Amino acid sequence: MQVSTRFLSLLHFQLAQFADRSDVSSLVVYVTQPGDGGPPSLVPIGQWPRDGRALPTVAADSPLRMPAEGRRWLPLRQEQILLGAIQVETNTLPWPDGLSQRLQAVALCLTEALCLDLDQKRLAESLHQQQEQLALLVHQLRNPLAALRTFGQLLLRRLEQDSLNRPLVEGLLAEERQLNRYVEAIDELQGMEALPAAGNLAHPLLLPPTLSGAEGQPLADLLIPLLQRASATAALQQRAWHPPEHLPDWCGDSGSAAEVLANLLENAFRYSQSQAPIGLYCQKTEAGSWLISVWDGGEPIANSEREAIFGRGFRGQAGQKLPGTGVGLALARDLARSLGGDLVLLPSPAALDPALPARGNAFQLSLPAPTTA
Repeated sequence: MQVSTRFLSLLHFQLAQFADRSDVSSLVVYVTQPGDGGPPSLVPIGQWPRDGRALPTVAADSPLRMPAEGRRWLPLRQEQILLGAIQVETNTLPWPDGLSQRLQAVALCLTEALCLDLDQKRLAESLHQQQEQLALLVHQLRNPLAALRTFGQLLLRRLEQDSLNRPLVEGLLAEERQLNRYVEAIDELQGMEALPAAGNLAHPLLLPPTLSGAEGQPLADLLIPLLQRASATAALQQRAWHPPEHLPDWCGDSGSAAEVLANLLENAFRYSQSQAPIGLYCQKTEAGSWLISVWDGGEPIANSEREAIFGRGFRGQAGQKLPGTGVGLALARDLARSLGGDLVLLPSPAALDPALPARGNAFQLSLPAPTTA
């Protein structure tokens, strides 16, 4: 059993506290090493005093394991599993009062630390295996994506004069590019040594850096493929789709803003009734900020759930029988606030414009006005 450097540091600290005990002549800490089908051996990993002695492995049949008047063994045991042991030797007999209690406390501390060490090792091995499997899947995913791109480009050439079907193929190619962005983001995460802890960031890490987008990128450029996707989905579902009259001229972290709107549109098509209309409404305020809303004319979200749906892992009554994890709206609101805006649920689409349905749902993303130097 290999132990971490952190465990060894704790071990040396625990043993050093016996420096004031003249009644203890030596302490040796062992961990178990599985045998070839037989009882485990004990491998020394720390001793006190640290006098440079080379300590041998204690085999199952070693005489050191036999009881002796001046030697005791304290097992480091997790339920029925022997993790290791402490060998204690003293020249003071009988054993002094209080020594056993102190040794038992040290044994308990080292047992818990060994358990944590083993848990960390198992988690690290599991994470490594998952990363290898994910890297393999990402590699294999590139092949069908490249094939889709090739077939789409060939089909686009054949439809050069077909104004009716050409936008559908252009939409397919736009979606392939978006999928490639996600694949590249996953691949880059695999290559990172470690992501910074959220507590050390000015804002929590919500999206991989490659998905956030360049600062100052026009949002309209990223909205166009989302609108094409929404139009195609509405046509397939035979429901009315109401695109915005104009696109926002907002610039900033448009990658994050687009992810918010993509989540909202996906939710609208997934959770609203099949015949309910869906739309995107854009409005610029006098202060220069933008209000971008995704609305639907479906069954309104229950009053008791209107704020709870923004909680991570919460799933409303309408989504109980549909696939999902309940993190989309929580992520969308966190992203909106990281941009300096917010995401709220309005009373109804009519709150945006009296011409819109008086019954339904409307999620409004606010984006702050660009700052001037």
